[in-house]
Amino acid sequence: MPVPAERVRLREAAGLTRAAVAQALGVRVPSIEAWEEGRAEPKAERLQAYRRLLEGLAQRYPDPTPPRPAASAPGPSLTPASQALEPVTGAPSASQALTAGAAAPESPRAPATVAAAPESPQAPATVAAAPESTQPPAAVAAASAPDTRPAPAIRPAPAIRPAPDARPAPDARPARPAGPASVSRRPDVKKASQKASPAGSPADGVDVRFAHGPLAVVDVDAEGQVLAYCTGGLVLDVPARSVPALVDWTLGEARLGQPRLSGPGKDADPLLVLTQAALERYGLPATLTDEERLAGRIREDHKVVKQLVRADWKLTKRGLGPWARIYRPATGSERACVQLCIPSWNALDTRHWGEAGQLPPAGLARVLGVYASRVMTPRGSTAVTGLELMTALHPPTRASAPDTAGKRHSEHNPGSLGRDPVDPAPCEAPDGHPLLADLPRFHVRGPEEKLFEEAYDWARPMTDAECTVRHLVGIDVNMAFAAGANGLTVGLGAPTHVNNPVFDPKLPGSWLVDLSHVDLSKVKAGKEWVELDGSLLPSPFTPKGETPTGPAWYATPTVAYAVELGYEVRPTEAYVRYDNGRYLDGWYQRLRDAYLATMADLGVGAELSPEDFLAAMEGYRDRDPHLGLVVSAIKATVKGGLGKLRERPRGEGWRPGEPWRALARPTWRPDIRAAVISRTRINLHRKIVKHASFTGQYPVAILSDCVVYAANGPGPLDFLPYREGKPLPGGFKLGVNPGLVKHEGTQTVLWGEEVRDRFDAPELNLARYIKDGTVTEADNGE
Repeated sequence: MPVPAERVRLREAAGLTRAAVAQALGVRVPSIEAWEEGRAEPKAERLQAYRRLLEGLAQRYPDPTPPRPAASAPGPSLTPASQALEPVTGAPSASQALTAGAAAPESPRAPATVAAAPESPQAPATVAAAPESTQPPAAVAAASAPDTRPAPAIRPAPAIRPAPDARPAPDARPARPAGPASVSRRPDVKKASQKASPAGSPADGVDVRFAHGPLAVVDVDAEGQVLAYCTGGLVLDVPARSVPALVDWTLGEARLGQPRLSGPGKDADPLLVLTQAALERYGLPATLTDEERLAGRIREDHKVVKQLVRADWKLTKRGLGPWARIYRPATGSERACVQLCIPSWNALDTRHWGEAGQLPPAGLARVLGVYASRVMTPRGSTAVTGLELMTALHPPTRASAPDTAGKRHSEHNPGSLGRDPVDPAPCEAPDGHPLLADLPRFHVRGPEEKLFEEAYDWARPMTDAECTVRHLVGIDVNMAFAAGANGLTVGLGAPTHVNNPVFDPKLPGSWLVDLSHVDLSKVKAGKEWVELDGSLLPSPFTPKGETPTGPAWYATPTVAYAVELGYEVRPTEAYVRYDNGRYLDGWYQRLRDAYLATMADLGVGAELSPEDFLAAMEGYRDRDPHLGLVVSAIKATVKGGLGKLRERPRGEGWRPGEPWRALARPTWRPDIRAAVISRTRINLHRKIVKHASFTGQYPVAILSDCVVYAANGPGPLDFLPYREGKPLPGGFKLGVNPGLVKHEGTQTVLWGEEVRDRFDAPELNLARYIKDGTVTEADNGE
């Protein structure tokens, strides 16, 4: 081990903080301080990891002070300075030093008698300590962990065509082969195996363990060669001839995966997407039979499943289906797991991924790669991935501080939902939940027994004045439910029952309260009371917009809005959660950033004027169909992830009153889902009230996050009260950010009246059809 002063010099030369090194090595900052001051030494595996890190840094940042030869004993002859050290061509970055440390094999340090390089402009005589930086701990971990896996052979990229498959991911740097820099990437270069350079050769900032990205699309070319199409246009030769060998190759050579999103979390498992040609090569069916499709997996006696069993690989309870995990039990912190995605088995739902499953391998790798880099590596459907993203950002446990014996233990991670599920309040439990097993079989719970927070589905007949205008214009709130989750305080633990509570808007929970006295014709807007036509407004307290008739259960945001409107509330009962926090903030921010980055790549930026924004939204998906698919998947991740918080039983055999699989998850939290939907609905109603009080215009229909107004012109600017480019404060604002609105569609008032007359439904929800105007009998239950 280097002496303490040298440890400090190496860390500072690399621009690393003590906190970054401590987190990567799994120790506390005081431990790093003690090691650097010589008051203590690392032990066991910490010693090996710390030594590897320092050796890697020493190779990049050699000591500029020439050591003095020992006088008491003859040492080896001095090597000429020109041969002792290679000249330094520039100041290496911290990530380069860490990469070298990860790639360097363990060996004794160079003899102290080696002469230092002469002073030159390329090799300065002194090395100044770098300022404190925010070097990612994952990079430090990569440097401190040995990685002896050989890199796979890399073939030249296939011929690049014009649009759309050849477009590189906008957030990805050009792919670098792991072999020599002279490898040609021209399409006319013949396939040739290239010797891979040592581990640690990827570009700066890339975790060497996952140098080839989070995933690969496995296909077979016309010559019969199995290829893995990675992100950034990289293509790898795959030598594996069976599924077990493919798993071994993925974990041993492919360098696929993704670093964890949170310190206490786990790195994402590599994802392999198998095309139909790859399925045929590895002995799997190209499509599932009806029986297999209903079961969600192939039969357990299939030859590929037997191959995996013989190779000591395991499958989860889902078996080998559209999304499958192949793993071996973890040993310590090391995981051995590969995930499969099989598009031809309907792994990529067309409602969320569009035609992504039909893309060529390179195009599919790009779509999934952009999604993985901005959201996370898909773990299943967009709904499953949305839920997994919550856990990845807030892992249930973390490593504790060392005990008296110096050992660490797993402990609860503050701010997370923990690893044990909690029961909901009875009012929060959906019908059929075990908590309701004692209810009569055909009992129907009313609002005084059941929390019913859902999105809007409301419409009303048009007034005579509205029938005289020409257009119906729909506006849609961007990422409405994500915006509803932003900054929302939700319960983290079990509920506490309280009788006759005093309402606290900061306390998440469910409240039994009578809101029938709230009169929408006179409400408070800030400090002033305003008068409205309450008959033209939906109630903010019910999804159908109906005025409550008595006590009902509501989530905290709904009750808080009644207080905001200027009315007193007196709950008679409540289930509150004193253990609470802003659990969804990081989730919202990750998805918001992914959405905004992708929309910006499509030419829709956040700083556009209202006119430019509307123009940019016209046909934005056609500018890059691949990224258009990513936008759809991000939106589906938001809604699906929230829906999973109250997942209902699926499959045959379940009976009301019996538990179902989802109840075993700590992320089965119907109260959190209800709070997000409540806040989203309230946010929309607040804007509607603000708009009505200023313009006298009222919505004709609302469906979830879409609102329809009657207007004299065909666009949003024909009824939104912009003044000199500035929107009404607190009202609707055009823009791409979550919570702002875009143009959903325009139809004529005559169209709306004809549709309602055709189905004899004066309150038919026109917001459902405003986008393209198509209405079928099936839509109306005819």
